[in-house]
Amino acid sequence: MAAPQPDFPLTTPDPGWRRARLAPSLAEVYRSVPVSAGAWWRKALAFAGPGYLVAVGYMDPGNWATDLAGGSRFGYTLLSVVLMSNLMAILLQGLAAKLGIVTGRDLAQACRDHFSRPTTIALWVLCEVAIAACDLAEVIGSAIGLNLLFAIPLPWGIAITALDVLIVLYLQHRGFRLLEALVVALIATIAGCFLFEIVISRPDLAAVAGGFLPTPSILSDPDKLYIAIGILGATVMPHNLYLHSSVVQTRAYEETPAGKRMAFKYAFLDSTVALSFALFINAAILIVAAATFHRAGHTGVAEIQEAYQLLTPLLGVAGASTVFALALLASGQNSTLTGTLAGQIVMEGFLNIRIRPWLRRLITRLIAIVPAALTAIFFGESGTAKLLILSQVILSLQLSFAVFPLVWFTSDRVKMGEFVNPPWVKALAYFVAIVIAALNAWLLAQTFRGWLA
Repeated sequence: MAAPQPDFPLTTPDPGWRRARLAPSLAEVYRSVPVSAGAWWRKALAFAGPGYLVAVGYMDPGNWATDLAGGSRFGYTLLSVVLMSNLMAILLQGLAAKLGIVTGRDLAQACRDHFSRPTTIALWVLCEVAIAACDLAEVIGSAIGLNLLFAIPLPWGIAITALDVLIVLYLQHRGFRLLEALVVALIATIAGCFLFEIVISRPDLAAVAGGFLPTPSILSDPDKLYIAIGILGATVMPHNLYLHSSVVQTRAYEETPAGKRMAFKYAFLDSTVALSFALFINAAILIVAAATFHRAGHTGVAEIQEAYQLLTPLLGVAGASTVFALALLASGQNSTLTGTLAGQIVMEGFLNIRIRPWLRRLITRLIAIVPAALTAIFFGESGTAKLLILSQVILSLQLSFAVFPLVWFTSDRVKMGEFVNPPWVKALAYFVAIVIAALNAWLLAQTFRGWLA
């Protein structure tokens, strides 16, 4: 049975907020998924879905280059970094879900209702730039996948990816569960492709297990450290925090302390399981690169197209490269579906502006498609590879502007009440936020130094 919905807009601010809670996030699907009563597994199934929309961002094409470079150059050593970054993601996404469930605000709305108007506008601009950068990586990844599979020129492939706007609108109109089902199917496709790649590449299982244990050489070797920070920086995506805090509100849980506690419990379970799939896929990319390229002495492989060309000859298995490209296409298309959804959440949340969803998504997509298309036309494959790296640098710049407000809000007892972060979670969350900020600052400095050189 659907929970009673509050009337919007509310006239008085909730305790701890500067402004009243206004229209709900993603109003067209708000509380549209019923939560079954009875057995725990029924509730778990009702809440399963949002975590997979979020997990997509942790396996997007922006992650592929860093994972390929780490595996081809250093073997299995950096698997521990993949694991560490995934644990950070589980913590931060759990906080994002808690914020949405407890306050009824997504992260963008929470920033709007807490900060001054100029600060809110500044945060919105930074977030829009980050979403455009993320969308850029996804558009380029999809276009490269189409080019490798069907020999479609990159500019045409980039134009074709704009059609996902229509897919999102159609599926959302038919029900949010259908959109979630498509995303899960695409994740399963990516996982299946890399399971095949792992089997045929025959990695050293003992070395794989050892790779998940941190080693001091990662900190002492500047080259390893650079790629390790790249993996961390490319894993935690700022738009996922906004997305998760919104899509958890599609469930019709009771807005009582007990209802919110139950909702957070199952939402956290959902995101943890989903992010475990993301861990498998990111680790699989690195493992395949280590077992195929590093073992054969090809330690400089970092570009997706180069990996595609080398896989079948090195493994001696027909179709190895094709399966790799299919996984890339599924990854890119999956990410564009959720990226356009995040764009709508951010604009509506920060500015309280309601425009037609198709127009909002078209604007987001055009911002990414125009620079990607121009780069592909004038600079070709090498230009798109550099643009992919630039998009990750831009994401690194914006990340802290999403992470610190999230930790701040969920650690505020006035805002969260009994759901406030306990001291150990608060300390751990701030530690993670500071580590991410410091590592991204170091990565940016090294990147700019390389450009100047």
